[in-house]
Amino acid sequence: MPYTIINDKKIYYKQYGNGEPVVFLNGAMMATNSWSPFIKTVTENYKMVTVDLLDQGKSDSYEGSYTVETQADFLKEFLDKLELEKVHLVGMSYGGKVALTFTSKYQYKVKSLALSNTDSYTTKIMKEIGKAWIYAASTFDGDIFSLIAMPYMYSFNYYEKSYEDIKEKAKILSKVLNEKWYERFKRGLESADEYHVYDNIKDIEVPTLIISSELDTLTPIKYQHLIHQQIKNSQWKVIEDVGHAAMYEKPKEYISLIMEFLKDIK
Repeated sequence: MPYTIINDKKIYYKQYGNGEPVVFLNGAMMATNSWSPFIKTVTENYKMVTVDLLDQGKSDSYEGSYTVETQADFLKEFLDKLELEKVHLVGMSYGGKVALTFTSKYQYKVKSLALSNTDSYTTKIMKEIGKAWIYAASTFDGDIFSLIAMPYMYSFNYYEKSYEDIKEKAKILSKVLNEKWYERFKRGLESADEYHVYDNIKDIEVPTLIISSELDTLTPIKYQHLIHQQIKNSQWKVIEDVGHAAMYEKPKEYISLIMEFLKDIK
């Protein structure tokens, strides 16, 4: 399996195709395989790199607390280890927080930035939702966790239409939702509690795409608009009739926006 060691931690990643590297950063409940549906599209013109950061997927756990900046620093070491001097960076939700933090700190390593369903600081309501998710995960019951977390992920119509699939995912989650999964999930959510880069991102000058979902209740459109206002010459696109998990509800439109954006970068 493709691992690299960073600060004594095994970091799992995958690479596909050739060309300029596009690095995809996971949301809170995602892993490298979450991006698999986009491999064919991305690798037509680019090298695609997916990575599990700390407490994600197949990468090592982290002892004690850490922050989104810790993840950004690990990402810097990861890119250096793979000898990737400059990358296109794509971050979804939590991954967007990491991407914004990374770019504000290591802008010289970023050729472009694509952010979806994310924000530039953690709101009070997001902290409260996080506490509810952590409590639900502490039951080690996939059905309970699904009842608390999944309605925030999808639009009403998608949830109704895909109800059986969502319930099936809850059954799968029940098989992995143990104490280790809970502790990793808890640390990951809590790492964003003090996240706040709003005042720093005004200095970002790389080409930037911001993607919103019309019906996102977890990170509403307002918060992507704030990022758009701060980053000069950024592009802002809204996908209609979808919730927070736009990449699952309308995958073709989601990846098309990113690829169109990348195509115009020299």
